[in-house]
Amino acid sequence: MDNSKPKVTGIGGVFFKTNNPEATKEWYSKNLGLAVNEYGSAFEFRNAHRPDEINYLSWSPFSKDTKYFDPSGKEFMINYRVQHIEQLVENLKANGVVICDEIETYDYGKFVHIMDMDGNKIELWEPKDHVFTEMGGETTK
Repeated sequence: MDNSKPKVTGIGGVFFKTNNPEATKEWYSKNLGLAVNEYGSAFEFRNAHRPDEINYLSWSPFSKDTKYFDPSGKEFMINYRVQHIEQLVENLKANGVVICDEIETYDYGKFVHIMDMDGNKIELWEPKDHVFTEMGGETTK
């Protein structure tokens, strides 16, 4: 893996709209064994290049009336794990990609939203997985 190039490195999350997020989480927990929390479920996996490192993917049902996916009119949003988010955003701007907001930094990583050519809002996340590992909690694995 080229660790110097700004790019997507994997899927970080799958977000979708539903009529009843709580019932949806309960259904997936009961029928498919997902470990759910207030946000959905955190899927735990190992980094292929650093097997001792735990990485996470977020599965999150959202209310039908959420504004989080705006300006997209779609029922879903994909979160991509990225490296070198600042340079990636500069590259995207140079390519004419619509950047929806500024990069925001949290304890668990940096985020920004863009629009793809089909009008899908995409969330880009430069993760700090160790924060989730340190927090603990049940995960789907």
